[in-house]
Amino acid sequence: MKIKDIKKIIIKKTKIKKIYLDGNEENLNIIAIGDIFTNMSHLKRQQYVYGPLTKYILKKIIHSVSIKTFTIKEWNFYKKSNIKNSNK
Repeated sequence: MKIKDIKKIIIKKTKIKKIYLDGNEENLNIIAIGDIFTNMSHLKRQQYVYGPLTKYILKKIIHSVSIKTFTIKEWNFYKKSNIKNSNK
């Protein structure tokens, strides 16, 4: 399964506004961004992104997933913080 197909699955099944994936088809790193995460606990956010991938994980098409989630406001702050820190 290609990363672009995994991205399509997540976007189709969720209300996430922006998603970044890297890694390979078996071991994914996901950054998911959207105001759908507002007032969601860390665990609920993880479950929300993980949910559409469950059947592929159970079939061992995807082996590992690392997920970071952000609201749009959190993402903008995160980007600014990382830019400042990388310039030091």
